[in-house]
Amino acid sequence: MSQNCRILAFANQKGGVGKTSASHSMVAGLTMKGYKVLAVDADPQGNLSYTMGADLEAPGVYELMRGVCNPKDAVQKTMQGDLISGSLLLSGADMEFNDTGREYILSEALEAFLPLYDYIVIDSPPQLGILTINVLTAAHDIVIPMGADTYSIIGLSQLFATIGKVRKRCNPGLNISGLLMARHNSRTVLGRDLKDTIEEKAQLLGTTVFKSIIREGVAVKEAQTGQESLFTTAPNSNVSMDYMGFVDEYLRGRVA
Repeated sequence: MSQNCRILAFANQKGGVGKTSASHSMVAGLTMKGYKVLAVDADPQGNLSYTMGADLEAPGVYELMRGVCNPKDAVQKTMQGDLISGSLLLSGADMEFNDTGREYILSEALEAFLPLYDYIVIDSPPQLGILTINVLTAAHDIVIPMGADTYSIIGLSQLFATIGKVRKRCNPGLNISGLLMARHNSRTVLGRDLKDTIEEKAQLLGTTVFKSIIREGVAVKEAQTGQESLFTTAPNSNVSMDYMGFVDEYLRGRVA
């Protein structure tokens, strides 16, 4: 157990950038390295919960944020580790959570788990609503997965503006660990050009791009379909090695 739990969030308001795959791989990778990890699925789609084999009808993030369940009852012990699941009930969060201080609901709810885990890894929804604000307010570190496409780059400025507001009003210590390039194909001219553009954009925004680049690979979808870890189903695949390299790179940055 740790008294120095680190909360790591994966966030990007654009869908389809590999956010859940990165979250899941981080949970699995940290667990394989012996860390005590809690996964938190703050996405109403519940994809991380499904992939980890959770009971989607059990109490989860929604009930925890509503305060209608004991914190320990929100944690599921899955074959892949501990998880607080997401559900469609979270889709009404912007209308439902409207009290003063609503930005701090998740942060305050997770306080009970800080002495119990080394890392809490949060998968956030693909929009900049109150759920994402709650995730950013709770997090110590944020990783921004990036698809190799123009729309991912366009949305970066808006995301960074939101991060700036959260830092100013709610969480001044929020650290941007970096941008993670996912689903990348370096064999195409477009892929190489977009890589250069993302690196330039990161520099302008005052952050960096992880050296680890996640290549496109069917092994990711196969692992998700089988509700298993990528490192279990295809440990020698390119994408598996890429994600483990990313986990190692994140950890090196933590101790640098």
